[in-house]
Amino acid sequence: MATLDVINQTGDVVGSIDLNDEVFGIVPNQQALFDALVMQQAARRQGTASTRGRSEVRGGGRKPYRQKGTGRARQGSIRAPQYRGGGTVFGAHPRSYGYRLNKKVRRLALKSALSDKVLAEAMNVMDTLELAAPKTKDFVAVVEAIKAPYKTLFVLGENENNVNAMLSARNIPGVSMMTSKGINVYDLVNANRIVVTSAAVKEIEEALA
Repeated sequence: MATLDVINQTGDVVGSIDLNDEVFGIVPNQQALFDALVMQQAARRQGTASTRGRSEVRGGGRKPYRQKGTGRARQGSIRAPQYRGGGTVFGAHPRSYGYRLNKKVRRLALKSALSDKVLAEAMNVMDTLELAAPKTKDFVAVVEAIKAPYKTLFVLGENENNVNAMLSARNIPGVSMMTSKGINVYDLVNANRIVVTSAAVKEIEEALA
C-alpha cells in the first residue's frame, strides 16, 4: 500500500495518507489508456463537415446535349460527379464520431492513469483547498507555495466548499480544476501533476475500488 505525504495550502507536510492499491497501485494498462484517450478525442470532434451530392448542387436541370448522334458518351446532367461543379461522391456529412468503451475498460483506464501518476511521483495529496473569497491572487499564492508546475490538475471532493477555489483558478493559465466525479483519462494524462484533496481521494477509492 502506497503512502503519500499530505500537504496544506502553504506546502507544509501535515500528515500522511495510505492509498488503495486497487486504485492507485496497479500496473498501468497501456492499451486501456490508449483506447480511452482515442475515445475521448473522437467524442471531441465536431463532425460538422458537409458536402453536396448531385441532387443537392445547383443547376443541371436539362440534358447537356442529345442522347445520340454526337459520338460522345451519353450524359444526363452537367452536375454529375465527373463535371466541374458537380456533386461529390461519398462525401462527408454531419455525424457524431463518439462511441463508448466497455465499462470495465473505462474503469481500468482511470486506475491506470492514477497509478501512473503515483509511480511517476506526479501526485500530491492536499488536506483541503478552501479560499475565503474568489481571488485569483490567493490561488496563485497556493500554486507557488506547493511549487505546482505548468499544467497542474486540482481534484476536489464533491462535498467540499470549492466554489471560491473554482472561480479563483479559472483565469490561471495551465491550471485546471474538477471534482472527483469529473476525473477522466485525458485530463489526468495531460497534466504534469495532479493535486488531490484527502476527501477526493476517498471518493475516488469508493468509486473505483
